[in-house]
Formats: sequence, structure tokens, C-alpha cells
Amino acid sequence: MKRLRALARDRVDGDEILLDGPHLVQEALDAGLELQVAAFAADAALGRLAGLAVACASRGARVVTAPESVLLMMSPVKQPSGVVALARLRSTTLAAAVAAGAPQLLLLLDHVQDPGNVGAIIRAAEACGATAVITGPGTADPFGWKALRGSMGSAFRLPVATTRNLDDAIQAARDAGLRIFATVPRDGTTLTRSRFTQPSAILLGGEGPGLSEELVATADESLTIPMQRPVESLNVAIAAALILYEASRQRLDVAL
Repeated sequence: MKRLRALARDRVDGDEILLDGPHLVQEALDAGLELQVAAFAADAALGRLAGLAVACASRGARVVTAPESVLLMMSPVKQPSGVVALARLRSTTLAAAVAAGAPQLLLLLDHVQDPGNVGAIIRAAEACGATAVITGPGTADPFGWKALRGSMGSAFRLPVATTRNLDDAIQAARDAGLRIFATVPRDGTTLTRSRFTQPSAILLGGEGPGLSEELVATADESLTIPMQRPVESLNVAIAAALILYEASRQRLDVAL
């Protein structure tokens, strides 16, 4: 219980992650993650989640049952959905994230502070065929429970790396031959005029301030999503999804 509650408050550096809910636990099993402990509400383990409890046990997890009142203390949410689990994360290095897939379509996140946005971006990245996501300083932990809930299992399948210095990731991407795009609210190349069929890395800034001038200056090209006035900005997860969809569309057209 103490380990789960600590992870719910803040996941420090390490390979342990908290999974809340049957969907995420099943996704972790399907992705081949090592589950250490799975705690089920007593009635759920014998009823609607009996199959999941058996699957966890068959994969070597220690399966325990607990009254609803105890599970409530283990779970990070106010209304637990029957199971919480402790799993080990498979980490991805910066080099592996940059090299994943060909032609690469890489997202670089700078100061995206909302874990829900980080999770949604990772989900959209997998859906649109991105090859990896790299999170920089000031960005919410992509493997915290809120971000994992937002990515709905995509973080287990898509290479996701973290770095304390986004400049290192940009340089690694450039050395690998990727074209660096920086998203800006205005005066960049419009989305449909940008070419994403080449190996590409897209820089996305956090809620509110966006990318710093220094990071924009490191890019090969600035990118702007056209919007009708008076709207001047979009939620970062929505912006990421629009860009990723356009990149996916362009790449599909080339493939056909």
C-alpha cells in the first residue's frame, strides 16, 4: 500500500509504475510488461475481473484481494475501478527513440506540464504512426499514473524517452538526418504546406508560453496551424493531433 500511494503522489526516477483500472492492467499484460503486484477488490476478483486476476497470476504477479476501503487507499482515483497494480517499465534510451522507425516521425515535448496532455499526445502519436516521443525538462512524467491513463496503453508500445536536456535530443535528431520543425502560433509555414514525408522531428511547447525563442531558433523550419480569428492558440494535445494527422495523411499518400 505504501509503495502504491507513493507512486500515486509522485513517481521518482526508477522503473516502477502504477497502473489503475482493468484496461490499463490488461494493456500492460498485452505489451509484455512485468507485473509485480495486482490488488483487486475482493468482489471484483471473484466476479467481473476474475479472468484478469487469473491472467495476472499466470504472468507471475502477486495477486492480492482487498476490501473496497483498502483499495480506495491504494488507488489514486476517488472511485477505484476494481484493480490497481505495480509494474516494471521497459525504458527507452534517447538514441533508441531517435533511431526508431523509418522514415522517423518524432515528437519532442518541452514544458508540457499537464500529464493528461502528455498522455493524449502519446496516444495520438501512436494512432498517427509517429515513431517515438521524447519528453524534455518541465514536461510531466509520461509514466506517471495520470499520463498513463491518458495514453491508454500507447506508452507501453510506442518508444517514449525522457531527457534532462532537449538540446541533446535535437542534436541527436539532426545527426540522424531528421528535419526539425518548431511549432509557433503565427508566421510559420502553414501545416498543409509543410512536408512531413521526410524524416522529421516536431518540437511542441507547453501550455501557455509555447516554445522559447531559443528552441525555435534551433529548428530548420517553423510550423503554424492556421486558425480563424479570434482564436490564436490551441491546446497542445489538439495541436499535436492535427500535425500528426497531416503527417500521417502525407505519408499515406506517398505510400499509395
